[in-house]
Amino acid sequence: MSSDNIQKLYKNFGILADAKDKIGEHEKEYLEILTAVKGSDKEKRLASQFIARFFKHFPDLSAQAIEAQLDLCEDEDVSIRKQAIKDLPNLCKDIKDYTQKIADILAQLLQAEDPTELSVVHNSLMSVFKIDPKSALVGMFSQIISGEDVVRERCLKFLTTKFKVLSSEIMTKEAEDYLISECKKVLQDVTAEEFRQLMEILGMTRLGKTSSGQQELVNLIAEQAELDRDSFNPTDSDGENVERLQLCLRYALPYFSAQVDSAPFVSYVCDHVLPVLSDIPTTEDEGSDTQLEILKLLAELCSHCNTIENPESKVEKVFKKLVANMPLPPDDGESVNGTTEPPLEFSQVECLMYSFHRLARHCPEFLTNNAEQLKDFRFRLQYFARGIQGYIKKLREALQGKQGDELKTDENRIKVVALKTTSNINILIKDLFHSPPSYKSVISLSWKPTLPVSQKSNPNVGQKRHTPITFGDSQNSKHLKSERELYQPPSGKYSNKVSSYTPRRGRGRGGPRGGFSTRGGRGWRRGYRD
Repeated sequence: MSSDNIQKLYKNFGILADAKDKIGEHEKEYLEILTAVKGSDKEKRLASQFIARFFKHFPDLSAQAIEAQLDLCEDEDVSIRKQAIKDLPNLCKDIKDYTQKIADILAQLLQAEDPTELSVVHNSLMSVFKIDPKSALVGMFSQIISGEDVVRERCLKFLTTKFKVLSSEIMTKEAEDYLISECKKVLQDVTAEEFRQLMEILGMTRLGKTSSGQQELVNLIAEQAELDRDSFNPTDSDGENVERLQLCLRYALPYFSAQVDSAPFVSYVCDHVLPVLSDIPTTEDEGSDTQLEILKLLAELCSHCNTIENPESKVEKVFKKLVANMPLPPDDGESVNGTTEPPLEFSQVECLMYSFHRLARHCPEFLTNNAEQLKDFRFRLQYFARGIQGYIKKLREALQGKQGDELKTDENRIKVVALKTTSNINILIKDLFHSPPSYKSVISLSWKPTLPVSQKSNPNVGQKRHTPITFGDSQNSKHLKSERELYQPPSGKYSNKVSSYTPRRGRGRGGPRGGFSTRGGRGWRRGYRD
């Protein structure tokens, strides 16, 4: 019986193929092909191909034909499903009005767990995009906005991974405008992972290629970061506020420039985050210190802070935090943690000193307006400078002559970053010790990608340390005791305090671990209020 049905299918195919202009008169044969989706496996595979082949010739049977094809897409046999999914784009190849519907169907089929089946779905979606990119996006976003969570997740993942190919080959301006508009709508209610994906998609559109577009992206991120709030709670029960802040700052950073000002983000961090920074839980799992990460983000933000309202207020908050990390020399006989040397937090000081150095350009009189404050600060600068110079010398000696693979070991990587950190601080101290303080030096932050440390890239390796910094006249100045040994940080300090954070763009990278989706679904909402 099955062989008779297969012969009948081939016969109907022949009739339709030979009918040419009179093919519309053969609805009976096409209906028999549609009923074959209930037959044997071979009948189903043939039906899938024949339905798509003659679909455009029977508009009155289009709904019935699509339903029959969907039955095959949901068949128990994966090989039949793959065949049906592969044939789906042919339904809209010549009738573009069906592109949106087919894209909607394929978006739902992204739920497939079988990797080979999922690959076929991806290929079919790419084919649909080539037919009509805007309609394909309309179909996909109908599922992103109102579909099941797993479908929404798979759709966004598809767009994130495939958009670069789509945009370079087939994306029209109309389709791209629609994509940008819909992404903005979806951003009103997203998880952390969805935020990453949407920002990556938007970054690949025209918005990421112009200053005006980058400003638009920064504005979107500012909305997500809720910079309009007048406070920052670092100890909310699920830690969402801190994760949100870090994620938004990281994704905004690549877009700041001379044309796109980071001032709103700098102002928010200075006014609302720095005062409560110490309240943020200091988790150092996987080498990440949250407080330090935020200070690093602030330092990078300050690189592009072109104009800022009330700069004195911001500088004051950064300065206060900086001074708290720069101890005065201990008095003779004074003991700190069982030693005569207080601990020096180099990584935090690099971040804060750089931020202060950049922001103080907007109010260069900040230090000189208060003689006592300047005097106290210089004592701290002098002590800190002496504390790092011996360590810089030891690091240079340890790295001298090492090149290539030698510098790639974990131990030497740590030493390279440590040397860059302490050298940066040393450069900034020299600037700040000028009279009046100078803010002209330019440094590359230690955690930013740099060339490997070598004798060639560090011409000062092996040179003598400059004369210790002092200030005031020789009779009234408070000098460090000449017989005191140069401070040496305890072994391993930099392995804990100097991390290798680099802001990254891209799905699932560089943001808070776990995302907000693990905390009750799509709970990271724009406009959320406690």
